Amino acid sequence: MKRTHHCNELRLENAGQEATLSGWVHSRRDLGGVIFIDVRDREGRTQLVFDPQESDPVLVETAGKLHSESVISVSGKVRQRPDDTENSKISTGQIEIVAAVIEVHNAAAVLPFQIDDPEAAAKVNEELRLQYRYLDLRRPEMAHNLRLRSKVATATRVFMDGEGFLEVETPTLFKSTPEGAREFLVPSRISHGEFYALPQSPQQFKQVLMCAGVDKYFQLARCYRDEDLRADRQPEFTQIDIEMSFIDREDIYALIEGLLKTIWKTALDYDVPTPFPRIAYREVMDRYGSDKPDTRYSMEIVDFTENFSTSGFKVFSGAVERGGVVKAINAKGFACVTQGEMESMSEIAKGLGAKGLAFIKVENGEWKSPIVKFFSDAEKADLTEKLNVEEGDLILFAADEWLNACEILGRIRQYAAGKLLEMGKLEIPADQFNFLWVIEFPLLAFDREMDRWFSSHHPFTSPVQEDAGKLQSDPKSVRGQHYDVVVNGVELGGGSIRIHQPELQKTVFEDLLKLSPEVTQARFGYMLEAFKYGCPPHGGIALGFDRLIALLCGADSIRDVIAFPKTAKGSCLMTDSPAAVEVKQLRDLHIDLKVAKQAE
Repeated sequence: MKRTHHCNELRLENAGQEATLSGWVHSRRDLGGVIFIDVRDREGRTQLVFDPQESDPVLVETAGKLHSESVISVSGKVRQRPDDTENSKISTGQIEIVAAVIEVHNAAAVLPFQIDDPEAAAKVNEELRLQYRYLDLRRPEMAHNLRLRSKVATATRVFMDGEGFLEVETPTLFKSTPEGAREFLVPSRISHGEFYALPQSPQQFKQVLMCAGVDKYFQLARCYRDEDLRADRQPEFTQIDIEMSFIDREDIYALIEGLLKTIWKTALDYDVPTPFPRIAYREVMDRYGSDKPDTRYSMEIVDFTENFSTSGFKVFSGAVERGGVVKAINAKGFACVTQGEMESMSEIAKGLGAKGLAFIKVENGEWKSPIVKFFSDAEKADLTEKLNVEEGDLILFAADEWLNACEILGRIRQYAAGKLLEMGKLEIPADQFNFLWVIEFPLLAFDREMDRWFSSHHPFTSPVQEDAGKLQSDPKSVRGQHYDVVVNGVELGGGSIRIHQPELQKTVFEDLLKLSPEVTQARFGYMLEAFKYGCPPHGGIALGFDRLIALLCGADSIRDVIAFPKTAKGSCLMTDSPAAVEVKQLRDLHIDLKVAKQAE
């Protein structure tokens, strides 16, 4: 029995035709001896009818014994459904097939969880879903996510091809360069005691491709990082990796805006307005306390350093005297905050180094707070004017060094917005996408524990041209040609214009990052060598493909848009990996385990 149509294809105009469908039993209903079965494939569902008055009794009996998710093929005649039995929830809801022949390919056992009811499936423990991932992927919601992922991948390739890019696969067995996140190491059987590393990104290869004259490269690249996992992190992930020669930042902005506009139109029929706003790192931290802000709601941070520089409240004036700042936000309508919510916000502040969280509640025409008594009338007037203080508002403060104060209020802003959203006092449209570029990041950051500078992006980022002369004299003031594209509080990707001069790259490695000449040569010697033979100016970007798809699908976790993801502990419950290996395999690799062996 070869199928003639998929399960979302037949319509009223097909009535009277013979058809053969193949798929899974989505649901079965017995109405007085007449069996109704919804058969499902990845395209949709169609209702089958097994009626003793129209079908072979043996056929009806067979249908009546089928469990959900049994695999069948059925042939019969298409007919219009009787009046008042149409199903407007499915595209094939006006017709049904009167079954004449059935073939049971595989009779399914009782399922470990229900998948034909979206509400019931949503309540299933995620670990159980991951253990039986092949069942979970049959759910229409998950099938939709995989289909959209494929659709976006195709749209990306078509767009990039139209822009003149070559898709080039780079190696997944690389060398270890332990400056970034932890790497997955792969022992070599042939070179005893030596290891490959799985790449955290194709960064170095794509820069060498620019030296090779490829000019425009892209790849849907698989990358690996051995780090602790969160909802938006996996040990293996996919990114849209891009590099271009003879370009500047404006070329990257235009390309990515065009790509994302195409993707959103393809996936959601949503018109993304371009060009995207651009906000410098310093400004975005001052206003939102985050370099990936959600700008769909305001609640912006306001600076009060000058207003409180001579305040009678010594916590504020003392912070200013030490070179710090005083900042505040107005969580409008959040004066009803509970004690537990205040404690949660205080813990957020303490987790970032603050001693506590100063606040003012505006209730019943009064400012309620232990600190209000220290404020002058002028300071109160400044707060009222700058924050538009009204009845029911909650004012929250941070007094600390600049970056800490920004980050504290940035985290508090996100927390308060979430609570106000739950209470219905804040609207954040789910179908609105606010894109922006965050630009002009610091090229370097200082690690106090290691007493050295490190790259805030990566060591291949070129400094802003007008700041290049300050690399040795004032490195903290040097801005990098680094840019992040952000939407709704999610960093979709980041990139930079690269260093292409071997002397400057060597200076960054050895003079600023304090790598020894031997380490520089061992890790990056081949790149510096390639640069010596004519390397064009170049730059690029990488977009997190899994995060992007999760946004388009409205998924809370990237695990819901990856076919076979790992758990938060990095394991695959379906295949039970990672797992022990045979002693012979370890012997071939010249590896002797020192960890205690578990009992079999």
